[in-house]
Amino acid sequence: MSSLEEVIGYRFRDKELLAEALTHKSHATEQGSPRHNERLEFLGDSVLGLVVSYYLFLKNPSEDEGFLSKTKSAMVSRANLARWAETLNLGRHLSLGAGEHLSGGSHRHSILANALEAVLGAVYLDGGLSCAEKIIIPWVEGQAPEKLDADNKSALQELIQKKHKRPPDYELMTETGPEHDKVFTVRVHLGKKTLGLGTGKNKKEAQQAAAKNALDYLNTHELPQGDC
Repeated sequence: MSSLEEVIGYRFRDKELLAEALTHKSHATEQGSPRHNERLEFLGDSVLGLVVSYYLFLKNPSEDEGFLSKTKSAMVSRANLARWAETLNLGRHLSLGAGEHLSGGSHRHSILANALEAVLGAVYLDGGLSCAEKIIIPWVEGQAPEKLDADNKSALQELIQKKHKRPPDYELMTETGPEHDKVFTVRVHLGKKTLGLGTGKNKKEAQQAAAKNALDYLNTHELPQGDC
């Protein structure tokens, strides 16, 4: 853990907080312990959101709420947080259950992103908001907006939910190609109405592409209530 402290530039007063942040629920369950990182992840998500929101607010005085929301959403997306976690080599510090470890949990994006938020939550509890900011702000400043993954799924869900009070559904249509080079095609729909199709190298990528196509479609087409 000391090497992780060196990488993030913060030394914990309470080492147990860091240990908890790095403990996946699967490991805690195997050990019969109630302490794992989900509560810290919940806190860290809010800390990260606050710091990123405040930074974007100050740095973009002429931009509207839509730009700020989309940029923040892209910055704190699972994919982007997982990339940050990978640069920290966070996976090798995690305590995983045997099953999660054998199935490659230390490289799984959802686990990495959640653990990173847990670490930020632990830093906040141990040292306060200013210490969390010293870790988050340099990372934010290093983001290239054009390289951020837009969270089209969240944007589409928000748009659909406002009118129809339910999220859209994603359906895997085809899965083609050899094991090492598969192509997935996904359909996003609301009831019987197809909103968009998308392809990608994995299901998540295909879902994002489908959501992007759906957003483009809805920019020029109204979706009547009867289509659902």
